[in-house]
Amino acid sequence: MGPKYVVIKKGEHGALLFHDDNVFYAPALPLEEVFDPTGAGDTFAGGFAGYLAKSDDVSFENMKNAVIYGSTLASFCVEKFGTERMVNLKSSDVHKRLQQFKSLTQFDIELT
Repeated sequence: MGPKYVVIKKGEHGALLFHDDNVFYAPALPLEEVFDPTGAGDTFAGGFAGYLAKSDDVSFENMKNAVIYGSTLASFCVEKFGTERMVNLKSSDVHKRLQQFKSLTQFDIELT
């Protein structure tokens, strides 16, 4: 009983994804300036759901990608007032920001 997955959006503190005994944390992308946070959560939800709908894959691994995609889109939303930034957003802008997000969060570490 209950949901298989739970996503907790924590605003500027990122997002958490829970599934069984698995937990995934994605930080919010640090920005030089946040103009207006209104709508960022809705933008996250739309990006998250849109990514899942497009990929047609609700595995935990793909849900992690959806969290990153939603967070990336939300980072654009806060740069202008209301939906102003989203109106002229290009897929190349999203791809570039996804690359920034990846370089921020990906690292190699040798575990001994």
